[in-house]
Parts: sequence; structure tokens; C-alpha cells
Amino acid sequence: MSRHTDRTARVLGVDACRAGWVGVVLDGDRATAHVASGIADLVEQASVDGQPAVVGVDMPIGLPDHGPRQADQLARRAVGRLRSSVFTTPTRPALEAPDHRTASARNRELTGKGVSIQAFGLKPKLLEVDQWVRRAAVNVVEVHPEVSFARLAGAPLDVGKRTHFGVARRHELLREAGVTLEGVLGAVVRGVGVDDVLDATVVAWSARRVAAGCAVAIPDPPEVFSDSWPAAIWI
Repeated sequence: MSRHTDRTARVLGVDACRAGWVGVVLDGDRATAHVASGIADLVEQASVDGQPAVVGVDMPIGLPDHGPRQADQLARRAVGRLRSSVFTTPTRPALEAPDHRTASARNRELTGKGVSIQAFGLKPKLLEVDQWVRRAAVNVVEVHPEVSFARLAGAPLDVGKRTHFGVARRHELLREAGVTLEGVLGAVVRGVGVDDVLDATVVAWSARRVAAGCAVAIPDPPEVFSDSWPAAIWI
């Protein structure tokens, strides 16, 4: 499998972080990073020198009405022992709940399972993306970093992204794919971790594959819920 893709398209990879959002633009052989509190502001910053052909976002897009998303189930299989990195996307009715207890109860009624406190904690960003993506003037796709790294490696990784060896392995995989990080590691500031930057970078790698027409979707075809968005993770 070739790790290298067409570098002519300008693309953006986005990952959530404590500071808000971090994005990495790949434009030819050049990589640049941006940080903003809101995803709309981040994409605007990244578009100053040219609008991205594709924006990849590490956040579920397409919220289920009931039951688990196929994308989440397939992503867990793809990442193997790191399956805990793929959380189950709460249903839309659960995310509309005012608190975690109510959300978990609503989700259990619809799916048989509650909502973890970690997943509910992502509610603001989930809903932010859900609202932004419908008015975005650019092609937006969902990407999961661990699924993309597994694709780069040819097999699921077996070391966490926050460990020394995990960071080194992911850095190596990106370098072997022709993505250099010298221009983006400066984004590692308060509220943005090295793992956040690596995640945003590999999301951009997958976005570049989408732009080149060689990416695959899981599931294929994507699921469509009542929000009409084609829910799938792109690799």
C-alpha cells in the first residue's frame, strides 16, 4: 500500500484540544498549524492563504437517533487493542439533555446503554461541529486519528499516543508518509499537546487522500440518520 498521496491539494486536519481546536494545513510540501477556540474561526484562519479542498475533523459527524453508529463499531475493529480511543457517539436526544444523568437515561432507553461522562463532556464540541458543518462552504469529512495511523502502519498500533514510544512511532509514520512536522510542532503550547498536533496532522493526511480520490469510508456506503448527514469515518 502506498502511503504517499497527491500533494497538490490544500487540505486541513482538525482535532479538539483543551485550548479549543488545533488544525494542521498540508499544502504541497508545507505544513502549518493553527489554534483557535472555535472551529469556524480555526477554518477561517487556515483559509487565509487559500481555502482547503477538504477539511477532516476528528469528531463524530452525523448523530444517531438510536443504536450505535456503524462507523464507531468498525473503527474499534480497525484500531485493535486501542479500541478505547473510539467512544460510542451519544444519540442526538441524549446530547440534547441538560445534564449527564438525563443524557445517560435517554441514551439507555434508545440503545440499551448509557453515556460515559467522557463522551458527555464532548457535548459542546459535538454540537458545535454539528451546527458548523451544515453551513461550511467546504467539503468536510470525519476522520479518526487512530484509524488513520493504523492505515499508515498497515496494522493497528499497540502503544498509546501519549507515551514516549507512541509519540515517536506516530512521528515516524508521518515522516515515512512524506509529512514533515517541523512547521507544526510550534503549535504545542498551553492547551495543545504533542498528541493533539500529531492527531491533527494524520487527519490532514486522510483529508489529502479524500481530495485525491483514494480514501475509503467505513461504513461504505455511509449511514444516514434523521440529520441527513452521511455518517462515516474516512481513511
